[in-house]
Amino acid sequence: METDSQARRDVDVLVVGYGPVGATIACLLGQYGVRVLVIDKSPDVYGAPRAIALDNEALRVLQMAGLDEVSFERVVIPFVRMRCPYVGEFSRVNTSGAIDGHPKLVTFFQPDLERALRAKVAEHGTVQTRLGVELQSFVDHGGGVDAALQLADGRAFTVRAKYLVGADGASSFVRGAIGQEFDGQTYPEDWLIVDARHVPHPIDHVEFLCDPHRAVPHMVAPGQRERWEFLLRPGEKPEDMERPGAIRELLKPWGTPEEMQIERTAVYRFHARCCDAFSKGRVFLAGDAAHVTPPFVGQGLVAGFRDAANLSWKLAAVTKGHATPTILSSYDEERRPHAKAMIGLAKLMGHLVMPKNAFAAVLNHGLVRTLRLFPPLRHFLDDLGIKPKNRFRRGLFVRGGGPLVRGGQLPQGLVRDASGATRLSDVILGPGLTLLGFGVDPSQRLTPDAARAWTAAGGTVAQIAQRGRPLHQAGNAFEDLDDVFIPAATPIGWLAVIRPDQVVLHQGPVAEADRVVRESLALMNA
Repeated sequence: METDSQARRDVDVLVVGYGPVGATIACLLGQYGVRVLVIDKSPDVYGAPRAIALDNEALRVLQMAGLDEVSFERVVIPFVRMRCPYVGEFSRVNTSGAIDGHPKLVTFFQPDLERALRAKVAEHGTVQTRLGVELQSFVDHGGGVDAALQLADGRAFTVRAKYLVGADGASSFVRGAIGQEFDGQTYPEDWLIVDARHVPHPIDHVEFLCDPHRAVPHMVAPGQRERWEFLLRPGEKPEDMERPGAIRELLKPWGTPEEMQIERTAVYRFHARCCDAFSKGRVFLAGDAAHVTPPFVGQGLVAGFRDAANLSWKLAAVTKGHATPTILSSYDEERRPHAKAMIGLAKLMGHLVMPKNAFAAVLNHGLVRTLRLFPPLRHFLDDLGIKPKNRFRRGLFVRGGGPLVRGGQLPQGLVRDASGATRLSDVILGPGLTLLGFGVDPSQRLTPDAARAWTAAGGTVAQIAQRGRPLHQAGNAFEDLDDVFIPAATPIGWLAVIRPDQVVLHQGPVAEADRVVRESLALMNA
């Protein structure tokens, strides 16, 4: 880490907060060659586990940031079940298998993930990190942001950034400084979190014991760990419930503290909050600084990773001169509705997890169990149909129809290049916009003027071919090994413009390649 005298005083982006969301933003911006300074007032990774679940979308973002399956340990979750003392198991969500090349649901150990992200950040020469540094104030003067920083020893210095990103958690200083309210609710209930290792009779899944007497989410985690979240009843004081005798009584159904290693106990209150805007001027909010989700659907950190993927490439495009700053308004436009939808789902699940009394448990849990008797509803509930899809109604994409969903993510699958190497398809997409042809090479259909304009804007070109079809010699052609793209997703002779966060920006027949390129570039430079 640089000393104060070595630190760059002028950067493209100042990231405040070096948790998993801030580190992912730093990784992504570093890949684009953006000059970044990341600061955090903590001198090191927080050693205790906090977030514990990631879905396939989060793993895909981490793949974009450079992490692979062995970068940090994870446990694949085959199913999530919900049990009621009166009606038995009333829900079982199928989380086995994969979507877009990644497991549907895994648990992880947060300190391991943060160390893996920081190791990846260190590979990017344009990113510098400063730990034990606190943001004191900042001024957005229209042409940039001047930030006053203070080291742990009291020394101060100033950094000028083109943009500032607040990824500084639920108590965000940045959010308060731009005058953003944090609307929503704090649940009145206290929860006691217990993390333990070497449990004598471990589980291999996630379960919710939805008992009005005491709700208990319980899950497996890497490193022979398990977590329980015990809902404290009225009159139970947090300091009393963290004592060894109380912990012993709570863990009795699963073993004694002597049989396992208690790693952490902590009392929390859960929150459901979201800002009215994720940005103001040249200042942006990401992760818990912008929205906090109750943990009942495991989407809190996942939502932060979605923020990182959406915002980072746009900041890169603007700072590199490939787009005008007007595209940055689409960050709030695209991310806030989905974040609020996830908060809504988590609140709904909270009602199932925490029934007020036996009558409410029988009524609500019995209703869900009855609905699952009907195959279409069972499929909807058990196969994650209830989960809000990460698709935009408005934002940075050209409106219109077509076989792909504009404003939705392109699927990911395995592809093979001309040398025989296989990889996940996101890897073939460039750090800028990609003109992707399905069964055709788009570069052969562009006029010289359109091709030059596309390259000047940082755009790249790639081709997806049917499996078994002889590939052209060009290095930008790849076989579709999983039949994800051809013919299921798109007809042969089709092309699409794909954003770096894998969102479909535009599409059309290959004969109209020039028009698709022209309209895409116009949108980026409106």
